[in-house]
Amino acid sequence: QVQLVESGGGLVQAGGSLRLSCAASQISFSINTVAWIRQAPGKQRELVATLVNGYYPTYVDSVKDRFSISRGNGKNTVDLQMNSLKPEDTAVYYCSVPALNVWGQGTQVTVFS
Repeated sequence: QVQLVESGGGLVQAGGSLRLSCAASQISFSINTVAWIRQAPGKQRELVATLVNGYYPTYVDSVKDRFSISRGNGKNTVDLQMNSLKPEDTAVYYCSVPALNVWGQGTQVTVFS
């Protein structure tokens, strides 16, 4: 069964860091683009970062120089390292493989000032 599972969300003070991880089954991150997408309460979903074929990263301007997407240490995982977090980063973060329309269940990130 094709599945994505996110982990690593939580509550953190502004300026702190969190590392999200996305683990895949039945999908290879080496040949698929992986996206981290977030949705804050009352707002539309926002594409945060992508990793193309496990190598090339892209970021939305609001997280450049603060977030980093990369292959994780685990087999077939992609991580999102989030530094210098701001209250406006508060959202549910989803991992997705857009080409296959596969989504994880989401993980909550809450940043307080």
